Amino acid sequence: MSASGGTKAIVAALAANLAIAVAKFVAFLFSGSSSMLAESVHSLADSGNQGLLLLGGKKAQREATPQHPFGYGRERYIYAFLVSIVLFSVGGMFAIYEGYEKIKHPHEIEAWYWPVGVLVFAIIAETFSFRTAIKESNLLRGTLSWPQFVRRAKAPELPVVLLEDLGALVGLILALVGVSLALVTGNGVWDGIGTLCIGVLLIVIAIVLAAETKSLLLGEAAGAEDIEKIKAATVDGETVTRIIHMRTLHLGPEELLVAAKIAVEQHETADQVAQAINAAEERIRAAVPIARVIYLEPDIYNEAAAGAGADPGKPPGGSAH
Repeated sequence: MSASGGTKAIVAALAANLAIAVAKFVAFLFSGSSSMLAESVHSLADSGNQGLLLLGGKKAQREATPQHPFGYGRERYIYAFLVSIVLFSVGGMFAIYEGYEKIKHPHEIEAWYWPVGVLVFAIIAETFSFRTAIKESNLLRGTLSWPQFVRRAKAPELPVVLLEDLGALVGLILALVGVSLALVTGNGVWDGIGTLCIGVLLIVIAIVLAAETKSLLLGEAAGAEDIEKIKAATVDGETVTRIIHMRTLHLGPEELLVAAKIAVEQHETADQVAQAINAAEERIRAAVPIARVIYLEPDIYNEAAAGAGADPGKPPGGSAH
C-alpha cells in the first residue's frame, strides 16, 4: 500500500467523523436519543483512531538506530492494533452499556427531527469517506476479493479505515431504524435495541481488526507473488544454482527482509561467489523493490544428504520453498 493512499483515506475519514461527532452530540442534547449518544461516542472514537493511524505512520518514518537496526516500520501495526482496542472499549462497550440502560429505562424521543436529520447527514458524510477508502483500496486490491484484501494487506491503514467506515454506515442505519421505530411506536425501547446492535457490530469489527493486526505484529512473510519473484531473481543458473531454503519477513508495510541459503558450485572462487551474491541482491531489489534488507548465505547443496535425510530445502517448522 502506498503511504499517500492510506493517508488520503485516513484524512477523509477523520474530517467526516469530526463533523459527524459534533452533529450527533447536538442531536443527542436536543432529543435525548441513546442511539445518538452511542453514535456520537462512536464517531469520537473513530476520530481518535484516525489520529492514532496518522501518528503511527509518522513514527514509522524514523530512521533506524543501533537499538532498532531494522527501523520503526512496525509502529504502523502497533497503532493499528491500538485502534482495534479503542474501537472495542470506547465504541462497542459504551454502546452496549447505553443500549442496556435505555432498554431498562426507556423514554420517548424528543425533537425527532434532530436525530433523523443528523443521521441522514452522517450517512451522506460517511458514504463520502467510505467511497474514498474504496477508491484508494482498488488501486492495490487487484483481483482479490474484499475479504482477501483485508486479510492479506500488509499495510494496516486501508483495511482499518474500510472496516471502520463500513461499521459506521451500518451503525448509522441501525440507529436510524431504532429511532424511527421508537418514533412510530412511541416506545423508547427500540432506540435502546438499536444502540445495543451498534455496540455488538463495533465489537465484531474490533475483533476482526485485532486478529488481522496481531498477525502483522507477529511477523508475516511476503505474499506468494513476491516470493516467486524473489526465487526467480535469486537463481542465475550459473553460480547460484538453487535456493536451499529461504525466509521473508515484513519489517513494515513497505520494507521486506529476505534471508536465504543459496547453493553455489564447488569450483567457484570466493570472489566469484561474492559477485554472484551482489548480483542476486540487485536482481531481487529490482524484482521486489520493498526487499530492502537481504542476507544471502552461500552453501554447497548435497544431493546425497538430501536423499538420505531431512530435506535441506525445508526450513524448521515449515514446508520447503
